[in-house]
Amino acid sequence: MKEAEKPHAGDKFCCISKLKVFLLALSVAFVGKTMSGAYMNSMYTQIEKQFNIPASLVGIINGSFEIGNLLLIAFVSYFGAKLHRPRIIALGCTVMSFGCLLISLPHFLFGRYHIESSISPQENFSVMPLCLVNQSSFSLPTEEPSTECEKEPGSLLWIFVMVGNIVRGMGETPIMPLGISYLEDFAKAENSPFYLGCLHTATIIGPFLGLLLGSFCAEKFVDLGSVDAEDITITATDARWVGAWWLGILICASLNLFAGIPFWFLPKSLVKEGETTQSKETSKRSVVLLQENDKSEDKQTVYEIAKDFIPFLKALFHNPVYMLFICITVLQFNAFIGMVTFLPKYLEQQFGKSASDAIFLMGIYNLPVICIGYFFGGLFMKKFKINIYQAANIAFWISLLEYLIYFTAFWTVCDPSPVAGLTVSYEGIKQVSYAENTLVAGCNGDCDCPLKIWDPVCGNNGVTYVSPCLAGCKASRGTGKSVVFENCTCVAASGFSSQNVSAILGQCDGEETCDKMLHYFLILTLVCSFIYSLAAMPGYMVLIRSLKPEEKSFGVGIHGLVSRVLAGIPSPIYFGALIDTTCLKWGTKTCGGEGACRMYDIVTYRWFYLGLPAMLRGVSYIPCSLILLILKKKNKSESRVLLNVPIEMQDKEQEALK
Repeated sequence: MKEAEKPHAGDKFCCISKLKVFLLALSVAFVGKTMSGAYMNSMYTQIEKQFNIPASLVGIINGSFEIGNLLLIAFVSYFGAKLHRPRIIALGCTVMSFGCLLISLPHFLFGRYHIESSISPQENFSVMPLCLVNQSSFSLPTEEPSTECEKEPGSLLWIFVMVGNIVRGMGETPIMPLGISYLEDFAKAENSPFYLGCLHTATIIGPFLGLLLGSFCAEKFVDLGSVDAEDITITATDARWVGAWWLGILICASLNLFAGIPFWFLPKSLVKEGETTQSKETSKRSVVLLQENDKSEDKQTVYEIAKDFIPFLKALFHNPVYMLFICITVLQFNAFIGMVTFLPKYLEQQFGKSASDAIFLMGIYNLPVICIGYFFGGLFMKKFKINIYQAANIAFWISLLEYLIYFTAFWTVCDPSPVAGLTVSYEGIKQVSYAENTLVAGCNGDCDCPLKIWDPVCGNNGVTYVSPCLAGCKASRGTGKSVVFENCTCVAASGFSSQNVSAILGQCDGEETCDKMLHYFLILTLVCSFIYSLAAMPGYMVLIRSLKPEEKSFGVGIHGLVSRVLAGIPSPIYFGALIDTTCLKWGTKTCGGEGACRMYDIVTYRWFYLGLPAMLRGVSYIPCSLILLILKKKNKSESRVLLNVPIEMQDKEQEALK
């Protein structure tokens, strides 16, 4: 009788049914949370350079978001389903907004970004120091940090970013499990896949906007508004360039705060779509009983709510389809999270693109087709009323097709510009060196050059040198970005025949084939993203339909919990650590010591970046096959049962199975 006084899913709110108002608000919340996540993922390379930290530490910062989720997700998923779900979602959006504000805080405490350079901070040089034989006319960072360096602010401000990411993860926790369970509870069974498809579409629109915002911010210098453009001697393609990473996260904070507002005004529960209401007279008679029931509900203790926690957990652990699906998720998420986290860095290093261009290309080539794939996957499930066995088959074969196509990415390669002493010798012989002593050769041995500074110049022989001093340049003309270094002995020693052996600021461009190979790689990712996204909705419905109605909220929460513990947290850390092992030239902190990596062994980087996900995804098809076998056996047994019931009952049975 309690259901009589519940608002109905079809009740109008500003000409829209309340359930659809919830769907719209939840879609905006999904856009806000995924936009923030995509923006942060695109900015990790900027944060790495801003705080001069290695990729492994960036992986820890990335994983801190999942730690925030981990702290709350099991309890929110279980207890939240018994409380006022819309208001808990509203609170989550507000907390997420506060986390974004914390992330941006270091920029306002940091001061101006110090560009790593061999320009002396003590002397007023208008150009970088040159090769002055047997003279040391400029001060360099030393290995031993000075007392002044120890007092320098900003060295640990990345902790604010990590704590903000944890808070953001805590705020994001209730949105997906409580939002999806609310829709599943009050939507028609045939409408549910379509509604979930709309939410998955929102999860693509959000990252698309986040990546566009990231591209815009990465193009702007970090000290936007406080430094003149003429004073910046590096370009956006330089490994030392840091974009305005803090600007976009403030925009994300505003959107998340706005997204939470509608949930404060939505009801705790609704009557399921399509169900008829009781008469007004019956409703009036039930008012007193409803008030008594509400009071008794309010008096429930935490113990009474929690007493079913262990039985629910045991039921999930004894569900073979659910447990195998979790194994698949862990393996696949390990592959995808690691790839997405370091994709901008891969495009920068492999194809020589700026961070802004890399982020923009990610958004343009991948996300629109994923959005289309999710939408049509959900529409297909709704139109044909696919059962769980058919959905598992569709997801398996489509995913396997995409996996086989993925291997062609290993052939989309190009050679970046050679760097003397790192990827080629000073005589032009190809070699890869991780040692500093190979930066010194006969042509610059008398120059007394610093080996830890990264001030790349491009010789007119097409070879990049780590600094003008290591290129053996003894003269210069011009100022700022237009400076030209002349009389470079190492350029001449490479066999370059021109009398004017000179160099200009920045790294040399890679081979002409790099742009062509980049487009091949992006088209390949477009095709793979579309194919895989078609399988996403059928695959997700296997998870949802493998759970009983009362287990859905808790089951989705545990699924998210396990995927974060075993994939979201460790994946970026070990991906980052592996990438660090391929570093050829580390940057230098102001006080000495290694900072962010400036250049990688791109061949080894490529094998780690593409090969590790291929291995993880390959293993994931073992539990995929086991799910198919289990569901096939179950499907056959259910078909035999249907043969033994009257024909008029079969339609009802089939509907229940779907």
